Amino acid sequence: MRCMVIMKANPDSEAGVMPSERALTEMGNFNEVLVNAGVMLAGEGLHPSSKGVRLAFSGAAKPVATEGPFTGTRELVAGFWLWQVKSMAEAVEWARRIPNPDGDDFEVEIRPVFEAEDFGEQFTPEAREQEERLRSQLAGKP
Repeated sequence: MRCMVIMKANPDSEAGVMPSERALTEMGNFNEVLVNAGVMLAGEGLHPSSKGVRLAFSGAAKPVATEGPFTGTRELVAGFWLWQVKSMAEAVEWARRIPNPDGDDFEVEIRPVFEAEDFGEQFTPEAREQEERLRSQLAGKP
């Protein structure tokens, strides 16, 4: 199963405070372990919400764009990983190993990613073919 591990924002990440050299080194080492174990498919840190934009969609009206920063730090995302694991329990075990050398307060959320079979009959053969074609194109990009 694939899952997204979402690193929640905190006041420091929203203020643009960069991680310490030690934290960056330990996170790089952790990412290397994940990659070597075949677990990590992707992962990135995100700029604070002050550099972001939200679009609100409502019916047929044109989406409304709002520039950050956004409130509710605990609901904001500071970074993510995409992992390939056998189970949610395995994802939790990996997440327990996320380094925290500076003793920061932070929270991660683990969410399963939908797979084609999760959509049932609504995912038509044509839609499946399109999905496979797009994934092949993405896999071929550098």
